[in-house]
Amino acid sequence: MPSETTSQFSVSRTALSTNGSAKANFVLSVTDNNKQQFTNQAKLMKKKILFTIGLVALLVSATDASQQQLAKSISDTRAESMRTADQLSATLQAINALTAQKEGDLRPAYNAFCAQVAKTEAAAAWTRTRCQWMASDGRKYFADWQDTINGISNESLRKKAQKRMDNVRKSYDRVEASLQLAGEKFKPFLSDLSDIQKALAADVTAGGVKAIKSTVRSANWNDQFVNKAIQAALKEMNKMEKALSTEAK
Repeated sequence: MPSETTSQFSVSRTALSTNGSAKANFVLSVTDNNKQQFTNQAKLMKKKILFTIGLVALLVSATDASQQQLAKSISDTRAESMRTADQLSATLQAINALTAQKEGDLRPAYNAFCAQVAKTEAAAAWTRTRCQWMASDGRKYFADWQDTINGISNESLRKKAQKRMDNVRKSYDRVEASLQLAGEKFKPFLSDLSDIQKALAADVTAGGVKAIKSTVRSANWNDQFVNKAIQAALKEMNKMEKALSTEAK
């Protein structure tokens, strides 16, 4: 009997040992699986974070480029508008000088006026082209800017960014409207200049100059509306240049 008992005890110990080893192996297996799962999740999370950072960086980069392009476009438009304003002044000076001349050959003054008319027509054509650009391609800059703002998670910061863009866009809208108005006001002004040029083409005489004086007064009258619209556009462009400038103030 003792021998049988000892044998049973030995079998029980072996069974316990085997079960214990199995449980230990199971625990180790579960632990290893958990570690692997955690590692995989960590790698996935890292990839998502890197992707998000990359996407944000790309959006910021694209917006920065768009704002720089918008700033340059406004700077170019402002420079052209200033040249247009100067051209209007030069044209009026030329026609007023012609009508004010009391003696001497009128032909040089007439030729100087004709040269200014050609330049003014080119300035008017530029104004129309710029208006068309602002109404179409120019607005794409704001679409890129808006996309970036929509990607800002912080609500407070997003609202501030939205307000800044809205203010710049309002100025942009005013510039566009002012240049469109200038383009419209150019029509009667250019019509006066064309009529004066045609009337004097075959009659550059004191009598011919006297005959155009009422049309010259009309040209001076119409010029003020063109110039007023251009000055309004310049005022808004000054605001935009400051708002889009990368220089610290």
